[in-house]
Amino acid sequence: MKKNILKALFVLTIGLFAVINAGCGDLLDQQPQGQWVKGDEPGGSFQTDIFTLYAKMRGYHVTTGNTAMAIHSFRSEDTEKGSTASDGAAFATMFDDFDYNASNGSLQSYWTNNYDIINIVNRILSDISEYEKAGNTLTEGDLTNRSEAHFFRAFAYFNLVRAFGEVPKIDFKVTDAAQTNVPKSSVDDIYKLIDSDLTEAAKYLPQKWSPVYVGRLTWGAARSLHAKAYLTRNDWTNTYTAATEVINSGIYNLNTPYEQIFRESGENGSESILELQCTSTPSQPGTNDIGSQFAQVQGVRGAGDWNLGWGWNTPTQLLADAFEPGDPRKDETLLYFIKSGGDPSTIPANKPWNEKPVANADVTNKYYNKKAYTDPALRLLYTKGGFWVNVRLIRYADIVLMASEAANELGNPADALKYLEMVRARARGSNASILPKVTTTVQAELRNAIRHERRVELGMEYDRFYDLVRWGIAAEVLHAAGKTKYLDKHKYLPLPQAEIDKSNGVLKQNPNY
Repeated sequence: MKKNILKALFVLTIGLFAVINAGCGDLLDQQPQGQWVKGDEPGGSFQTDIFTLYAKMRGYHVTTGNTAMAIHSFRSEDTEKGSTASDGAAFATMFDDFDYNASNGSLQSYWTNNYDIINIVNRILSDISEYEKAGNTLTEGDLTNRSEAHFFRAFAYFNLVRAFGEVPKIDFKVTDAAQTNVPKSSVDDIYKLIDSDLTEAAKYLPQKWSPVYVGRLTWGAARSLHAKAYLTRNDWTNTYTAATEVINSGIYNLNTPYEQIFRESGENGSESILELQCTSTPSQPGTNDIGSQFAQVQGVRGAGDWNLGWGWNTPTQLLADAFEPGDPRKDETLLYFIKSGGDPSTIPANKPWNEKPVANADVTNKYYNKKAYTDPALRLLYTKGGFWVNVRLIRYADIVLMASEAANELGNPADALKYLEMVRARARGSNASILPKVTTTVQAELRNAIRHERRVELGMEYDRFYDLVRWGIAAEVLHAAGKTKYLDKHKYLPLPQAEIDKSNGVLKQNPNY
């Protein structure tokens, strides 16, 4: 493959996911998107449908757009809508201020797109079952496809149960829309399905794929999502088991310096467990077909060279203040900028490109999310919107901190400290004067240290609100942050009103809405 001074791209079949690595390949020489590349397919009679799910997973309303960011991020004290006061004001009212409205369109889009994934999975699983009942022997590729399908359904239901609580359990092939008009299932029943799906997913997913399939689901992704699902329920024993299995597998490590993780050169790095593959080509420089709007939604809201995006999902001063003195993760989480007409000397240059962005004078935020910051050379090559940026969904550091938290809750401070130090040591690097080792074995003190580490290590990575909820401190923390309208009922969103209306009384609204 030819060298390219910017980066390399290997585009996988039918344009549904792509691979970006440093060192080889030329974007102009790749096979066109939307075509099979002979030899890429490892087998599996259901692979085309499975690849559709990878595209759905990358969808704007599931993981990469302002709908997902509002539901996962805006509700914490560390993130706010950002942009200007008038831009998306209803999002701020709804998710920053907890003035929930069941008719808000974002609820419907999140619901619909996650159930779209579920319905595709149900069809695939039914088709595989019928294929086998007809006397066909499932190949290794077929078994892999089945495991991938189980993972995707678990992922979508995990989104829904965290957001809404009780939701309809549809685990069968739908042939008539009326079949989907079923009552809500309990949270426990939804998690039983998630547990079953992730157990099945882990059976036949490989530990690794060949380089052409980088980014495709693995055993580690299934076990890691299962650890996260257990963690959400404070199921410490199963969290610890799943997380330490991933750790002890030796597949992942924390060798990638923190300042490289979220740059293009750090895509699919040594701690990448689940990463959505996005790219651009000269013929498709700004399209969701092969990329996403993840970086555009969060890009600097400026003019000219600094018109990088909408400026949504922005860090708060509370998050900025949470970092310990000298913690280098602060400068890799916060993108510093000045407003139009401001003095550039008042902010540090943002590494690695030493830029000082200029935003419009009327933006309300003080920072942007640096984890969505783009390479200026690629902005010139394609668009300023950053459609090529991969989306990191599960990192190894998250799993290590899950193991640390579970160990502490299980009364095992030695392991808790060991795993906590792994994350702090990577952040510390060679600078022994910062981020001192945590040594306390007092459970409450160690619990606070681990919670702090999750906050700063995973800042702007979409789990903070759900952490506050599972810790039982959401009201306390959010009220102290000025989000005083938060009530315990707000841990769950109201179900979309349109779904309630069309159910003719079958689907009941969440309590107190």
